[in-house]
Amino acid sequence: MSDTIDTLLSEHRTFPPSAEFRAQANANDVGIYERAFHNPTGFWEEWAEKLDWFEKWHTTVEFTAPNAKWFLGGKLNACYNCVDRHAIGDRANKAAIIFEGEPGDSRTITFAEMKDEVSRIANALKSLGVKKGDRVAIYLPMVPELPMTMLACARIGAPHTVVFGGFSADSLQERCNDATVKVIVTADGGWRRGGVVQLKKITDEAMDLGCHTVEKVLVLERTGEKPGPVTMVANRDIAWNDLVPQQSADCPCEPMDAEDLLYILYTSGSTGKPKGITHTTGGYMVGVSATSKLVFDHKEDDIHFCTADCGWVTGHSYITYGPLCNGTTVLVYEGAPDTPDKDRFWRIIEKHRATILYTAPTAIRTFMKWGDEYPIRCDLSSLRLLGSVGEPINPEAWMWYHTIIGAEKLPVVDTWWQTETGAIMITALPGITTTKPGSATHPFPGIRVKVLDEEGNGVDVAGPHAVNTPKGGFLVLDYPWPSMTRGIYNDPERYQKTYWSKFPNTYFAGDGIKLDEEGYLWLLGRVDDIMLVAGHNISTMEVESALVDHPAVAEAAVIGKTHDVKGQAIAAFVILRSNYSGSEELIKELKAHVAHKIGAIARPDDLFLCAELPKTRSGKIMRRLLRDVAEGRALGDTTTLADPSVVASLKDKYENSEG
Repeated sequence: MSDTIDTLLSEHRTFPPSAEFRAQANANDVGIYERAFHNPTGFWEEWAEKLDWFEKWHTTVEFTAPNAKWFLGGKLNACYNCVDRHAIGDRANKAAIIFEGEPGDSRTITFAEMKDEVSRIANALKSLGVKKGDRVAIYLPMVPELPMTMLACARIGAPHTVVFGGFSADSLQERCNDATVKVIVTADGGWRRGGVVQLKKITDEAMDLGCHTVEKVLVLERTGEKPGPVTMVANRDIAWNDLVPQQSADCPCEPMDAEDLLYILYTSGSTGKPKGITHTTGGYMVGVSATSKLVFDHKEDDIHFCTADCGWVTGHSYITYGPLCNGTTVLVYEGAPDTPDKDRFWRIIEKHRATILYTAPTAIRTFMKWGDEYPIRCDLSSLRLLGSVGEPINPEAWMWYHTIIGAEKLPVVDTWWQTETGAIMITALPGITTTKPGSATHPFPGIRVKVLDEEGNGVDVAGPHAVNTPKGGFLVLDYPWPSMTRGIYNDPERYQKTYWSKFPNTYFAGDGIKLDEEGYLWLLGRVDDIMLVAGHNISTMEVESALVDHPAVAEAAVIGKTHDVKGQAIAAFVILRSNYSGSEELIKELKAHVAHKIGAIARPDDLFLCAELPKTRSGKIMRRLLRDVAEGRALGDTTTLADPSVVASLKDKYENSEG
């Protein structure tokens, strides 16, 4: 990847932390970076000491690429650290989970109450034959029982694999078989945009397809008689209410070796078969607790609202394990952000006085499209910190977030990390970092990032510093960190090939990145989202940022399509703001705007105005399907889309458009 990535939009606006925020921040001394750089092992040991261990480790780290082990000999339990140690003393009656259901129901569960409920769930799983080391699949809506079941599995040493409630029967079956799951925990359904996602029905379909090792299915009642009673299979299916409430609230935590498996989480693979990413107990808990405390600046009275689903790693690390390990209250919401109206997130913040909001750029751009009136009519004065996660955030979305939601005064921490990294790798520290809109800023203390070109040449990045020459290339890490994945479940060869084969003894994240002259890092998206246009590397995010910079554009998605002469040509799909109407003149204006902002080489060949973009139920744009549309191919798998008809509509309109 060449330095032509330096065409990334210039951004000179800067936002230092306020003196008030800096004074109270958990990290407010820039020297933390230098100390962690010179002694990363000691830095992580300090955070490990903050956990409760049954037995202390004798060796901090062993690393021979690609295999790492952390806190060898140590024994601990993730559930004990997230629940039990807070269920006594001053935090016993503190809210652990505040729940908001889509229909409007709400619950508050204290740490003491959660200890009892998690113990009952754990004993229920044991009564179904689950033993230490057995795998449990969790296919639940975003209700408190989802994180509590995760913690119950951790309590008894049964690795869990959470399957996102929007996934199909095929996806559930594939994951259950790959992980050789013994028990599935599901629900009759979950609420979404006023309707019911029929999880039990989908589970039954997966079982009919052949979940070969599943012996029992535990079924939570969430939606009741809507849309109708579920079918219970004799000698296999057990109703939650018939089993869990009757269990003892006494269930000792299983001492787990630091390197014992905590969970498997499946992520998309380029070959089509999902990869079972594994995380172990000790290092993962150190990573998520440290990043939660420093990135989100957790305080005793914080209410942490992460809008992710626990079916994704963000929900694992920054709803369940990270905040709860620190004794922080988490706010869990079941449904969609536009039900019953487009102010639902802001009403939740207003109602429950949330102090931290962690959401995705796609959601932020959607809020921008809906209009400022929705957040403005709500009281967001309880918020004190904003976070972004999931994909690179374009500068204008960052500015909207900062201005409209943050009232031009709250710090914004844009974070880069992956399922595979387990915890945040690149981020601002809100009491230290002067932020730039669109930049994830600097590596977290103790994390060493490299920016490499195709030949493996490049620069090391650790913390904030100026550089002589800006650099664009591949994001890699060649120094171990505690929360790093221990591999792909039962497939070490694929792990080596996927992540460690591009550069010797180096983890290749698969993302492009730019390091500017002030030492700030700018994520460019997946490498397969780097377009090679007439020999020039152009980031899809770069073009999307240019488009969204235009006042007419609410949201944009850009892909590279095959071109006989250029290799790739740029195709853009654009949603306009409500007060603009489409025209050939506007299309020409938008193409010219991109050329002006980036250069003529980035001018889109095709620009298509549309009402919606194909997105997963978690809000991620499915650019793969846009490529199918742009190149006239048969549509790929649309089972994870929130509205599959969007793609078919786009395809029909695109084929009849001049672009």
